[in-house]
Amino acid sequence: MWGWAGPVAAVVWLLAVFGFGMRLEGYDQLRHPVSLLGAHGVPGGTAFSMLGFVLPGILAAVAALDLALRMPVTAPRALRVGGQMLLLAAVAFAAMGLLPLDVEDIENRASQYHASAWLLWLVGFSAGALALRLGSARDAAWRPLANLAVGCALWSLCSAFLFEIALPVAMAQRLAFLGWLVWLLGAARLAPARG
Repeated sequence: MWGWAGPVAAVVWLLAVFGFGMRLEGYDQLRHPVSLLGAHGVPGGTAFSMLGFVLPGILAAVAALDLALRMPVTAPRALRVGGQMLLLAAVAFAAMGLLPLDVEDIENRASQYHASAWLLWLVGFSAGALALRLGSARDAAWRPLANLAVGCALWSLCSAFLFEIALPVAMAQRLAFLGWLVWLLGAARLAPARG
């Protein structure tokens, strides 16, 4: 049952973003960042933070924990570290909802904490994917999952830092989240049986 946590997290996030985005007057999915939906002072901000960040983050943490529990005791250290980093990324994703932006002052501490949680999510996801790939060199059963993780993490990194040059920040952010969502969907199908 735990294997379904990742796909459910992806679906919950998508529904929250589109549902709350439609409800917020003047909100444009192409121009406004996702985090604006959960910001202090925005109608429904707390509800979005819980449904758009905290709940998907908890579900993703369950999925990452499921992966870690699937790893055999003899799994390479890099593989185990990869699972732990993916768990950290999920916790950081949930933290984005607990540390929302402040629309009144986008440069204040609250907004900086939110940005730090976002960066920790991206770094944790990327480092976890790389560690999974390194660990899968000695455990072929994990290779398809590790390859997916690396591809999704590279997509998210490029979206966050390179695509932002050519695209509006809001679109680059959504593309970065898309990499993580694809990872969550694919992890349920590609994870090896419990070791």
